[in-house]
Amino acid sequence: MRRTRLGIVAASIGFLGASTWLASVAGAAEFRRLPVAKYRDKMAGGWIGQMAGVGWGGPTEFHAKAQIMPASEIPQWKPEMINQFGQDDIYVEMTFLRTLELYGFDVPIRQAGIDFANSGYPLWHANRAGRDNLRKGIAPPDSGHPQFNKHADDIDYQIEADYSGLIAPGMPRLVIELGEKFGRLMNYGDGLYGGQFVGGMYAEAFFQDDPVAIVEAGLKCIPAKSQYAECIRDLLKWHAENPDDWQKTWQLIEAKYQDNPAYRKFSCDKGAFNIDAKINGAYIAMGVLYGKRDPDQTIVISTRCGQDSDCNPSSAGGVLFTTIGKSKVPERFTSALNPTGVFSHTAYNFPQLVEVCEKLVRQAVVRGGGKIEKEAGGSEVFLIPVQPPKPSPLEQCWEPGLSAGSKFSEAEMKKITAGSEKKQRQ
Repeated sequence: MRRTRLGIVAASIGFLGASTWLASVAGAAEFRRLPVAKYRDKMAGGWIGQMAGVGWGGPTEFHAKAQIMPASEIPQWKPEMINQFGQDDIYVEMTFLRTLELYGFDVPIRQAGIDFANSGYPLWHANRAGRDNLRKGIAPPDSGHPQFNKHADDIDYQIEADYSGLIAPGMPRLVIELGEKFGRLMNYGDGLYGGQFVGGMYAEAFFQDDPVAIVEAGLKCIPAKSQYAECIRDLLKWHAENPDDWQKTWQLIEAKYQDNPAYRKFSCDKGAFNIDAKINGAYIAMGVLYGKRDPDQTIVISTRCGQDSDCNPSSAGGVLFTTIGKSKVPERFTSALNPTGVFSHTAYNFPQLVEVCEKLVRQAVVRGGGKIEKEAGGSEVFLIPVQPPKPSPLEQCWEPGLSAGSKFSEAEMKKITAGSEKKQRQ
């Protein structure tokens, strides 16, 4: 209908003039406008949401495995819980921000690997295996390849991918690209797609507050034939069938993605404990969908789904709080925030974290073909090109493609100065 109307108008003003007019209309439709101040508020809200989710869910981590956590086990929220400066579910992703800050978005994956290899914090699962590989000289992307990393389908990059959407508002292709650079350090297949899914939700949360639309936007960022995408499609279907009964949907997810071995082919553990990316990703999306834009319910539902019940509500809370913006987040989540607290193993306190994200997004917008314009009053606006996602190629950990045979050179190995991590997770 719109094309027909445009054609009628074009005919009425003459072909040559119409061509210019149509081009201007089409050009205007190719950009999304995001005031810089609004971006900053929403991005800060996203970090607050992460901190709130992991702070609230932290005491429950892996207390409920293959079962719904009783409501009585959910801690009472206290404002000081927001100060999660020592939480690995928050600070690990800041290693990637630092690499981007120092080297820009075109940083080689090998440099990203060197920086991750030099990190000093304790790690577990895919992160631990990936970093050990890097320190042994196995360069990315092989550090995350199933041949060398038995945890490649685990949740790790999914935990850390929040940063990617927070510095890529409305830019899902950049989210996918960042996954290919940083997610490859430790993950492969569904383990990689989980991070791209989460990042895609964040990227859309700057422009959209409908939970279903946000989850669908994340889904578009991953290969449609992957098991991860199948899981999220199932979740959307079951949510539509049971919009007010999240526990019914949880049971359906449990039956297929916990109990069915066909969906745990590369799971690092076959029992009740499940660190597989897709089921934990479903629990993130459960909070987003069934929380119905309520901050408390979003975090609590994602927590009560169980398994990794601190990082999952962290991402669910982060996505929701991005839609809200820090200025409109309930005061109980911001009143006790310590602005001088430094995130462990990083150079950032909260204000510095916000600053580095704004610095990077300015680069990202221009790099992606967008613009930064000033309005009449002097305030700035991001003009962000509308681009459909281009998901990574389909790959599966249980049927992996050939490894790349990538090794660090002697010169690169000299840049890796950190020793092997000795601390093990109990």
